[in-house]
Amino acid sequence: MCGLFGIRAPERDVARVSYFGLFALQHRGQESAGIAVSDGGRLTVVRDMGLVPQVFSEQTLRGLDGQLAIGHTRYSTTGSTRWANAQPLVHHGRARTLALGHNGNLTNAQELREELQAEGDRLGSSSDSEVIAALIANDPAPLPEAVAHTLERVEGATTAVALAEGRLIGFRDPYGFRPLVLGRLGEDWVLASESCALDLVGAEPVREVRPGELVIIDQEVESHQVVEPTARLCLFEFIYLARPDSRLAGEEIHGARIRMGETLAAEAPVEADLVMPVPDSGTPAAIGFSRASGVPFSEGLIKNRYVGRTFIQPDQGLREQGIKLKFNPLAEVAGKRLVVVDDSIVRGTTMRQLVSILFERGATEVHVRVSSPPIISPCFYGIDFGDDSQLVAAGQSVEATRREIGATSLAHLSLDGVQRATQLPGAEFCRACFTRKYPTRVPAGRILQKLRFEPASV
Repeated sequence: MCGLFGIRAPERDVARVSYFGLFALQHRGQESAGIAVSDGGRLTVVRDMGLVPQVFSEQTLRGLDGQLAIGHTRYSTTGSTRWANAQPLVHHGRARTLALGHNGNLTNAQELREELQAEGDRLGSSSDSEVIAALIANDPAPLPEAVAHTLERVEGATTAVALAEGRLIGFRDPYGFRPLVLGRLGEDWVLASESCALDLVGAEPVREVRPGELVIIDQEVESHQVVEPTARLCLFEFIYLARPDSRLAGEEIHGARIRMGETLAAEAPVEADLVMPVPDSGTPAAIGFSRASGVPFSEGLIKNRYVGRTFIQPDQGLREQGIKLKFNPLAEVAGKRLVVVDDSIVRGTTMRQLVSILFERGATEVHVRVSSPPIISPCFYGIDFGDDSQLVAAGQSVEATRREIGATSLAHLSLDGVQRATQLPGAEFCRACFTRKYPTRVPAGRILQKLRFEPASV
């Protein structure tokens, strides 16, 4: 996850544009937010814990004056939820000063941190992102070569925006696990994790930054293919992470999710009275399921929009509290056979409680349909499920999961069904959480501890 935004616009209020860009990317991270600006020399950064409107005020934005800016919304996969890990972070290196926002997760951060510390670097955070910033900031080579050297050394997922040497830069690892799109705002240039952020600020998408590509934005865009690409965009971006109004690899996410629901209805039909989504991420697939099956669509569950995404809360206790605050069923579910459609089941927390609530409200049957395959393996590329113990489907059958969540029946969309819905070849995606087949080296035992770099006092 994590939301990235960047802009070069000498005649615009770049901090304000970044603020609205981050608003569109709030779904990608809710723990902290930050904006860094540059006037070509001096860097100024404001970052803090909380949502974008909690971190920034009119007064704060007025103090961020410059021609270049980057912004970040954080969802933690390495490092705790505390101020020191908020981004953009600034690293004063031996070769240059760099402000950086990172989306992804490194699998070899431990060895790189030890090397940097042995060379005298003082790392102020417990995130892996500072490793990337330090490697680039310390490299005496010209900026394109410094980024190339860094991408050759880091393993895992690295999509980033940065300010360095009075220029805006953006780059992706050779697999391109996490997205980054380049846009044009009049005569100015914009970078964002998703095209929905470009839409909000009035920018036109130009193209996606390619896997392994570095773009350096000054008056024009300078492109460097710094490492050989092997495209593996995360398939979970299509299923859950990206906003439905974004486009990835030329495909609108909403349309792909509707097709997933249509295919799910064909693969796992059920006699029912109503089809209802787990809002909001399950809504497109539920629409598709209803269309294909002929079973009427109903909201069924009303979502409190003032409660954040339960999946990306930083601990299990907050997740469970959030679910109770977040959903309330309508009276019409009483006496009905329901098809409840969601995009995925990760830990099972949400679905188990929702099924229980629907039965309490009088539903006679609750058939759960999921528009993705069972998630059976951890992600090491930027999603916070780092070991099998966090995954309800790992090591057990679909029937065992059905019993655990208490549903009348449970069925998942096949991997082939998901892939057909994207209208893109499977070879271009990382699907490791569904297949256990990773495109890179992963930690022994398939465990990557999120808090492995925390100081003892935290």
